[in-house]
Amino acid sequence: MKNLKVRLPMYFIGLFMTTIGIALSVKSNLGVSPVSSIPYTITCVWGLEMGKATILFHVILVLIQILLLRKNFKLVQLLQVPVGIVFGYFTTFCNYMVSFLPTPDNWGIRIFLALASAAFIAFGIFLYLPTNLIPLAGEGCMQAVSTVTHVEFSRVKIAFDCTMVLVSAITCLTVLHSLGSVGIGTIIAAVLVGTLVGIITRTFGKHRDRLLGAVQLSM
Repeated sequence: MKNLKVRLPMYFIGLFMTTIGIALSVKSNLGVSPVSSIPYTITCVWGLEMGKATILFHVILVLIQILLLRKNFKLVQLLQVPVGIVFGYFTTFCNYMVSFLPTPDNWGIRIFLALASAAFIAFGIFLYLPTNLIPLAGEGCMQAVSTVTHVEFSRVKIAFDCTMVLVSAITCLTVLHSLGSVGIGTIIAAVLVGTLVGIITRTFGKHRDRLLGAVQLSM
């Protein structure tokens, strides 16, 4: 693959930026982004550390891909598991770092953290997605569903995100009698992340693509 020396660092920096965003959303206590809602629900309900819950969730998503794709599942897609492990450890580290910040009671600060979370997640996606390396298991699972059902990927993503939020909300309400991982921060992430990715891409996309050695990459 062309320019791998640039793609690999950009890929892992993007993943790390994304986990900073996840950690900030947890700190805001307003709900996490849809893709992180299941791991955080596991943390809230069963007490499993969020990084480990993230790794477990990635493994489950890869197993779902195997069941969906069967013979069409490629061995290279198993690399989503070690990527998930790295992502899980990034999550643990970032949660540890933000734990030193005081827990905010002020709604203005909490909203600010939720907005900052969306910005970090968007910038992370802006960096790692166009490298065309190994997708995160969530994206891999969405692509598998899209392949099997012949439904457009964007529609599958909407349904996938909504399903994760719904499962998280029902689980938290049933066990904890509260929304837990779902809140206004989840709505902010669902609405704002995609918008911010578009803005960042229009502003800095040409510089990123020049680094990647690509003629044109669109997100």
